[in-house]
Amino acid sequence: MRDEYDFSKAKRGAVISSPGKTRITIMLDDDVIEHFRAQAEAQGVGYQTLINALLRKAAVGTGKAKAEAKPLTVAMLRRVLREELHTS
Repeated sequence: MRDEYDFSKAKRGAVISSPGKTRITIMLDDDVIEHFRAQAEAQGVGYQTLINALLRKAAVGTGKAKAEAKPLTVAMLRRVLREELHTS
């Protein structure tokens, strides 16, 4: 490595974006960041990658739960009430 570098003719380049990703700014508590940094270091991944994976899991899990949940009908409510009253 050199002791000094000449940046007098350097040009600032554009930030290379990742396809399918959006850069955002988000405020998180210091202890939350430290927690994810420690977990990420132990797993050998980046902490932002870990946070993204956990957010994706939570979002997909919520979507599946909503998709699988059946609406409560009057007939279903009556059946459940009969079963509960019968067992009491």
